[in-house]
This record gives sequence, structure tokens and C-alpha cells, in this order.
Amino acid sequence: MRDSVENVVRCGICPRFCVIEPGAEGECRVRGNVGGELRLLTYGRPCSVSVDPIEKKPLFHVHPGAPILSIGGAGCNLSCRHCQNWQISQARPDDVRSRALAPEQLPALARREGCDMVAYTYTEPMVSYEYTLDCCAVAREAGLQNVLVTAAYVNPGPLGELCQVVDAANVDIKAFSERFYRDVCGASLAPVLKAVAQMRNAGLHLEITNLVIPTLNDSDDDLRGLCRWVVEHLGAETPLHFSRFFPQFELKTLPATPAGTLLRARELAKSEGLKHVYVGNLRTVDGEHTFCPACGCVVVEREGYTVSVNRLRDGRCPECGAAVCGMW
Repeated sequence: MRDSVENVVRCGICPRFCVIEPGAEGECRVRGNVGGELRLLTYGRPCSVSVDPIEKKPLFHVHPGAPILSIGGAGCNLSCRHCQNWQISQARPDDVRSRALAPEQLPALARREGCDMVAYTYTEPMVSYEYTLDCCAVAREAGLQNVLVTAAYVNPGPLGELCQVVDAANVDIKAFSERFYRDVCGASLAPVLKAVAQMRNAGLHLEITNLVIPTLNDSDDDLRGLCRWVVEHLGAETPLHFSRFFPQFELKTLPATPAGTLLRARELAKSEGLKHVYVGNLRTVDGEHTFCPACGCVVVEREGYTVSVNRLRDGRCPECGAAVCGMW
């Protein structure tokens, strides 16, 4: 939108509401003021295009074992000190190599790569809002399904429009702490929780990821608070992924998350009533398996990003017939 000051624009995509002077960019570095108009500087120019297993997103309750075309552009509206993709998320468009990919080209590329789904991932798809929205609309028209991998730091209006053409999302809730969001991510928690609840109300399949970082968001109070919020606002069958932290970017002095911390988080989540709790970036006996929420039998077995056994029958447990939440 145009601000009252001549040639100054205000971006309304995320809670920052950046006021941008001519020739400048917002906090995300990819939304700029060009001649008094707000422009997405990376439109049609993703810097990462690849085919991944859907388990890498991670999404464990969406077509297990399926390949998914994954695209992402430079920029992010968070400044996470532990970002694993900081080379592109914290970069300006001219600082990274990109390729031309118009939304209209997306369906043919996906089909050529054997994919029935497209993920908007690697960085933050919300800052590339116009491109993400156009790609989702074209993909859905072609019969493809759309997946967001996002931190969900976005305003309700833009998100509502995007939810109309998106099928599923994995949301990275960084911590259940305003202090963590302020000090580690340069953002705030409340808009994220509001956005996640909005996605659920819009009917998207949701899975939540929490990267557990030693000394910063690994207390029982933080973990329990997140679990209780998920149960209350998203439902007990919402998949929750606790992921292992490895020293990255500006947090290289911290240790990797101890295995015991992740296993404790998983047990705590189960004690709060969550039915599908996973451990990521750490090999465990059953931390990546999916269990029937009714009888407890294993319905999907995984080893890393590989599905070794899928016993589901039309989304139901083969033993007791109970439905398992997801897109099967």
C-alpha cells in the first residue's frame, strides 16, 4: 500500500509493516520500493529448485514417500541466529544465483520430475507472497497440491487469500516464548500463533516443527507450553516434530541438542495428549514411525527420509480400522 508521504510505500504482508523509501527494501530484503510502487524483487526468480522426499519438509502425514518439487527464493522476514539456510535467507536478491521460473511453467516442471505436489520452502515463502500465491493458483488449477514450509510470520489478510490455494503446511514454531522470538529471531510469537490457528480454521493439514536448542528453548516449561497450545488450538492428532539443533550461523558456540533432551520432549508431548510426536535429525528406534492413535500399532515405518513400510489402508489402521489424520 502507498504511505501518505510521497513515493514512500508500506508493506502489509507481515507484522513488521515496513515503511520503505524509494530505492530501498524492507527487512526481508526482497520487497522494495521501485518508483513509488511496492515490488517483489525476486518474482519468478527462485534460487533453489529441487525434488525432495516429502519427509524432508518434514511432513509425515502427507503421501508418505512421495517426491515433491521444492522451490524457494532469497530473503526472509526473520533474522534467526541459528538459521541453517542463512546464505540465502539473509541475502539480497543480487547476492545469490537464481533461475527463471514463471508460475505458468511450474506444472510442466513438476510433472516432468514425477511430482504431484509443490513445496514452497528453503526460505520464507511469505516474503515472496505474490509469486507464491500465483504459483499455488496455477499448480492447483493443474491438479497439483501445494505445501507451505513456513515460520508463519504473516498478517491475516494475505494469509487468508493464500489458504484458499494451499493444501498443507509445516509451520516452524521457533519456541513458546516471546523472549526467544525477540532475542533470537528478531520477531514475536503472538502473530505466529494467530496465523497457525487461522491455517487450521481454513482446513489446511498442519504439522508443527520445533527445533530444540540447548539453553534457549529446551526447558520443560517451554516444551510443555507448546504442547498444550497445540492440543488446545490445533488438536491432539496434530503431528509435532522435535528436531535436533546443530551449531549454525551465529550460534556456533552452543552444543548440538543431546539425544536425551529430544526423547524427554517426546515423552512430555505424549503425556500432554499428543498422538503423533516425532524426533528429527536423530536416529532412534521408533522416533520417526507413525502409530495408530487408537490401538498403538505401527502403521508407517521410516528410516531417515525413507519410508520402509506403509501399512495404512485408505488412511486407516490395518489392525483396528481407526482413521489416522493426514492426506493419504
